[in-house]
Amino acid sequence: MIDQALLDSVERIAREAGDAIMAVYAREFSVEEKEDKSPLTEADQAAHHVIVSGLQALSLQLPILSEEDAEGFAGVDGNGRYWLVDPLDGTKEFIKRNGEFTVNIALIENGKPVLGVVTAPALETAYVAAEGLGAFKVEANGERHEIRVAGEPEAASTWRVVGSRSHPSLDLAAWLEKLGEHEMLPMGSSLKLCLIAEGKADAYPRLGPTCLWDTGAAHAVVLQAGGRVETLEGKPLSYANPSEKLNPYFVVWGNV
Repeated sequence: MIDQALLDSVERIAREAGDAIMAVYAREFSVEEKEDKSPLTEADQAAHHVIVSGLQALSLQLPILSEEDAEGFAGVDGNGRYWLVDPLDGTKEFIKRNGEFTVNIALIENGKPVLGVVTAPALETAYVAAEGLGAFKVEANGERHEIRVAGEPEAASTWRVVGSRSHPSLDLAAWLEKLGEHEMLPMGSSLKLCLIAEGKADAYPRLGPTCLWDTGAAHAVVLQAGGRVETLEGKPLSYANPSEKLNPYFVVWGNV
């Protein structure tokens, strides 16, 4: 059973990683390129080290799959559990300095995200959730309130659709045509899923490549807020096979 103390500890770790990111954000920094051509900054590495150190200090000792050390992942534990981490999601947004980047930490159990913390350091906002505890948004002033998806729009209403700010998809236009009347809400990083969770958007189709660590933490928030994250075949997005790091195409729905 996940308790409030564990969720609070993970939130604290994510916030400490955010502090490390903001220290880099406040000054000039260099940008490198990974083998997959995605950008990497020293903030990614700094946050990674803070998170790994913090998780290793918890009483719940689990393997850690982090974007910044995927090759070092030892595999799930005997109960199908592991930590899934993206130290800095939305590096392109970080480089653009638009604030739409996050720290993502999820607890995966038997392929399902059962705890998730998403912090947006530049926006001073956080989303936290866990099975049995619910989903909450933490405002910049520290105010914490429970969040819930909006439910399906009425027949005559316009769908509010979240789209990626930095990763356009050629398949998206055809999907949107089938959906019907809609308006687009551009957003970076895992904040797209969080908009669904807090009822500010109705759907987020991701018809492009993502990795497990991009979605795990915010997926947990969506689930506890009453939403769904499904493949195009209607199956729940799964994290049961972490050796296959790429997600299939999926849609986040803000209805039960």
